Amino acid sequence: MLKIGGWLGGGKSLKIGHTKSLNALDELAQIEDAMAAVTYIMADDVDGAEAHLNKGNSPFHQLGKGVVTFMRATLGFEQETMREASASLSEAENAAYEHHRRATRMPNAYQSPIYPVGTEYAVCLAEAQLMSAIVGVLNESLTEAIKGFYKLRKAYLTLEGVMDAEKNFLRKRSTSSLGSTVSAVSKTPTKIAEPPAPESKSKDAPISSSTKEAQKGPTDDDEDFDFVDADEEHKGVETPGKYLGHLKVPAEMGQSVELDNSKRRIDIQSSSAPHLPSHGNPSSVPGAVDDFEKLTLSNTAKQGEDISVYGTHPVDVFIISGSNFCFGILLLIISLVPPAFATLLKIVGFKGDKDRGIAMLWQASKFYNIHGAMAGLVLFGFYNVLSGMCDIVTPFGEGSYPKERCQALLADMRKRYPKSHLWLLEEARMMAADKELEKAVAFLASKDESALKQLEALSWFERSLNLMYLHDYEATAIAFEKCVTLNNWSHGLYYYVCGAAYLELYRQNKPTNAEAAGRHKAKAQEYFAKVMPNTGRKKFLAKQLPFDVFVNRKIQKWEARAKDWGCDLADAVGVSPIEEMIYFWNGYKRMRNEHLQTSLDNLAWSDSAANPHWGKEGLDEQGVLTLLRAAVLRNQGDTSKAREMLSGGIIANDKLLYKGQFKDSWTAPCARYEMAANLWKEAEGNPKAHMDKLEECKNWLEEVSRWDAYDLDARIGMKVTSGKATMRRFGIEC
Repeated sequence: MLKIGGWLGGGKSLKIGHTKSLNALDELAQIEDAMAAVTYIMADDVDGAEAHLNKGNSPFHQLGKGVVTFMRATLGFEQETMREASASLSEAENAAYEHHRRATRMPNAYQSPIYPVGTEYAVCLAEAQLMSAIVGVLNESLTEAIKGFYKLRKAYLTLEGVMDAEKNFLRKRSTSSLGSTVSAVSKTPTKIAEPPAPESKSKDAPISSSTKEAQKGPTDDDEDFDFVDADEEHKGVETPGKYLGHLKVPAEMGQSVELDNSKRRIDIQSSSAPHLPSHGNPSSVPGAVDDFEKLTLSNTAKQGEDISVYGTHPVDVFIISGSNFCFGILLLIISLVPPAFATLLKIVGFKGDKDRGIAMLWQASKFYNIHGAMAGLVLFGFYNVLSGMCDIVTPFGEGSYPKERCQALLADMRKRYPKSHLWLLEEARMMAADKELEKAVAFLASKDESALKQLEALSWFERSLNLMYLHDYEATAIAFEKCVTLNNWSHGLYYYVCGAAYLELYRQNKPTNAEAAGRHKAKAQEYFAKVMPNTGRKKFLAKQLPFDVFVNRKIQKWEARAKDWGCDLADAVGVSPIEEMIYFWNGYKRMRNEHLQTSLDNLAWSDSAANPHWGKEGLDEQGVLTLLRAAVLRNQGDTSKAREMLSGGIIANDKLLYKGQFKDSWTAPCARYEMAANLWKEAEGNPKAHMDKLEECKNWLEEVSRWDAYDLDARIGMKVTSGKATMRRFGIEC
C-alpha cells in the first residue's frame, strides 16, 4: 500500500499492483492478457473489459483499467466519471513507476535489443500521465487543469527518453553490420533516465539534448510546482473469441508497415506471424504515400530491412505502438491549443508539432492493439471534428483532409472491430464532411442503440447537429431534447437550440397559418424559459462553459428588449439564433448549395417587412446579420461579395461600438477572421502563386489573436491557431 499525498488530490491509500517484480516471461503473459482484455472496449463492452482487467494487478492491467475509465470520461464528460478516471490513472502511474524502478534492478527482466530495461513501464507511465492530463484539463477544477498541463510536460520528457534510446540504436546499427549491432546493443543498452515518481516532488529526470532544443518554456525542477488541493469533494456485445497476433505487427510476409516516429517502410521477413490478418502495403492504399511521408521526423531508416531490427517481440511492439500513439497525440494536442490558453502552455515548456504528431498517429494506427485503435480514434477526431471546425486548413490531395486514406483506415477499423459503434459514428461524420447530411442522419438512425451510454449520447448529438444543418427544425428540437436525457452536460444549450428551432417554425408560419404559428411560438418561449435555470452547473477551468455564457447573455438581451419594446420574448429575438449556432459549429462547411440558400432565406427575414422591429436594431445586431450572410456567401464561393460586405458592414465601424451590456461583441473579431478565411479560399487552389493574399490573411489572423475577450473566443481561437499553422507551412511567419 502507498500513501498518496497532495499530488493526487487526497490522502487515500492506493494499490500499486504486484508487490514482486515481473520476470521476462511473466511480463509477456501479463501484457498479452491485458491487451486481450482491452479489446472488449472496441466491442462497446466496457463493463466486460473492466471485469477482465480486474482479474490482474500488473501495471498493464492497471493501465487498461485507466483506459476504460478514460474512455468513459472523454465520451461523456461526466464529472463523477472523470473523478473515477483520475483515481484509476493515478494507480496506473504509481504501478508503472514502481515496476520501472524495480525492473532496472532485476537480472531476469526482459532485455530489449533496442530499449533499456524497463522502457515498457516508462511507456505505461507516460500513457497514464497523458490520459490523466487530458482528464485534468477537462475537469471543472482549475487546480486539476494546471496539474494536467504539468503532466503533459512530464509525459513529454519520458517519451523523449524512449525516442532517444531508439535513435541511439539506429545510429549504432548504421555503422556496423546488422548482426553485430543487435548483439552489441543487447549487451550494452542505452540508459534511459528514470521517470520521476508520480507522487513525489523530486527533481525531473535529466533532459536530453533534443528535449532541451524542443523546450521553449520553463525548465524549473518539479519542486518549483507545488500544488495545493482545491477545496473540492473527492469521491473515491460479443468480443473476439481469441486475441489475434500476440501484439505483433499486422502485416503478412513481404509486406510493409510504417513504424515508430520515423518514415519507415520495412519489409516483413519474420515467419513468426503468418496467421495475422493482412494490413496491406501502405503504398497500395490510396493516399498512404502522400505529404505525410515527406515529413522529416526525428529518425530515419532504410527500406527493405527485417522488422525484427525494430522489435518483433511483443514487449518491443508494445513500446513502439505506445510511444507513437502517446507522442503523436501529445504533439497534436499542444499544437491545437488556442491563444486564450497560451499562459498555460508555459507549464508544458515545449511547442506542439501538428504534422509530426499526425504522422506518428498514422503509424500507430497500423498496429492491431488498443494503441492502434485509439490512434485511429484520435485521427478521426482530428479530421472529422477539429479540422472540420476550421476553414484555413492545408489541402492534402482532394479536399481539406486525406479523404481516401481516412476511408481506408475506417474500413480497416470496422473490419477489426465489427461490433463497435465508435466507427459507425465516425462513418456518419465522414458522410457529413462530404456534404451528405441526409445520408449521415439516415445512417445513424438505422443503427441499433449502443450498449455504451456515453457513445449513444455522442451519436444523438451528431444526429442533432446534422438535422440542424438540414433545417429540419421539428426533428432538430426532438433530437436535442433527447440529448438532455442522455448526459448531464449543456442542458441549457440543448434547450436553447430547441427554442431556436421552434422560433424558425413560428416565423415561417406567421404569415399564412396563425394557429400553427401560435403553437410554435409557445413552444419556443417554453424552451427559452428553461435555458437559464439549466446553465452554470458545469464548469471548465473553473469557469462557466462558453456556450452557457453565450446563451445566457442572449436570453437576457431578448428579455430586456421585450420589456423595452412591449412585446413577447419570441418577437424580441433578433437575427436567426439557429443560424448563429450553425455558424459556431461551422455547419456551413457541411452544407450543399441548396442548404446554404435556405440559410440565406432565413437571414433575409431579419431586414424584411415581416420583421416590425428591424428599425430599432443596434449596430451589433446588424453586424450579426452581416457576418452570417458573409459566411454563407464564402461557402458558396462568392468571396469578393463576402469581403465587401464585411468591410463596409462591420470592419469600417469603430470596434468599441460593438461592446456593452448584452451586446454581441463577437461579430467584430469574427469579421476579421472571416476576411482571412475569404483570402485563403481565394488562394488555396495555388497558395504559392498568391503570397500577397497569404500575407494579408496572416495580418487578419494576427489581429484576431490579439483581440480582447469575447463570446466563444476559444472556439474562434482554435480556428486562428489552425490558420496560422497553415500560413507557416507556406513560409509566412506568424
